[in-house]
Amino acid sequence: MLKKTMFAGAASLAAIMAVAATPAMAQIQIGAAGPMTGEYASFGQQLKEGAGMAVDDINAKGGVLGKKLVLNVGDDACDPKQAVSVANDMASKKVVFVDGHFCSSSSIPASKVYADEGILQITPASTNPALTDKGTWNIFRTCGRDDQQGKVAGDFMAKEFKGRKIAILNDNTAYGKGLADETKKNLNLNGVKETLYEAYVPGEKDYSALVSRLKQANIDVIYIGGYHTETGLIMRQAKEQGMHVTVIGGDALVTKEFWQITGSAGEGAMMTFPSDPRLRPTAAAVVKAFKAKGIDPEGYVLYAYAAVQEWADAANKAGTVDAKKVAAVLRAGTWNTVLGPISYDKKGDVMKSDYVFYIWHDGNYAQM
Repeated sequence: MLKKTMFAGAASLAAIMAVAATPAMAQIQIGAAGPMTGEYASFGQQLKEGAGMAVDDINAKGGVLGKKLVLNVGDDACDPKQAVSVANDMASKKVVFVDGHFCSSSSIPASKVYADEGILQITPASTNPALTDKGTWNIFRTCGRDDQQGKVAGDFMAKEFKGRKIAILNDNTAYGKGLADETKKNLNLNGVKETLYEAYVPGEKDYSALVSRLKQANIDVIYIGGYHTETGLIMRQAKEQGMHVTVIGGDALVTKEFWQITGSAGEGAMMTFPSDPRLRPTAAAVVKAFKAKGIDPEGYVLYAYAAVQEWADAANKAGTVDAKKVAAVLRAGTWNTVLGPISYDKKGDVMKSDYVFYIWHDGNYAQM
């Protein structure tokens, strides 16, 4: 009788353990990585919101291959060393796909870890060409590249500001310098030579010395390859010194936090970014869902959403979450996303990009 009771108890315990194990076995670990803290945290929030909503929507429809997705969020603070730590942490959690990183200076070193660990990486925002130019098997991006963005900026400036004194600044990061160099190259190809080309140190609070040099050189137009925090400060301090200049930046200005830094000094600032994803018919339902939650899916929110969306579709089509198999399927197909159809070249870059100009007015930005 005692043996029978012990056997029944063991059987019951085994049943309980099996039931408890079921949810864990029916999960797929994925990641989202970016600057969740620090001065670029507004972009980390965009990435987290986009990836989070995509996971919720996919899980509501049954998940991937019948399993629920679990989102692991990593904070790299846009720091290369921290990005590598985040990548190693994702690997330790058996993550099969990462939506990220945001900064090119983070994505590039992290990509090496992901490649070694068999993790697929789709960045929604890292635009430096070096990320995909190596042709690594596991890297894709839903955004464009700096050589595409720089051509649009350089061509525009050569046409609109010919005969004006132009300064090109950069923050010496993979993103900022890369974008400034591409813009300078295309400006020069159009026969226009900048008056000044200078670097500045990101993270500073006082750029008055730099602004003084710009003022002394009678600069009319300032192109800044860098992030919104420093661009906003430079713009505000230029106005404080009585400068009346046109400021142009790249896609790192697509956050309303830019205006919080500049105030009215941000009026008329221009930037390059793809045509507004919020206005695309393919995004209508998702945009409505975001707004119902009180979220404006600006900037890279929908790019982060699309990364999860296309990975999930590719995994379902591949019949596995094995990163190399999913990567091969992803590269070979065309994927219907909130951004519209996306297809990739051999490097993992989107076949089509459509950078246009935006202008800031009264706290908001709109396509020109």
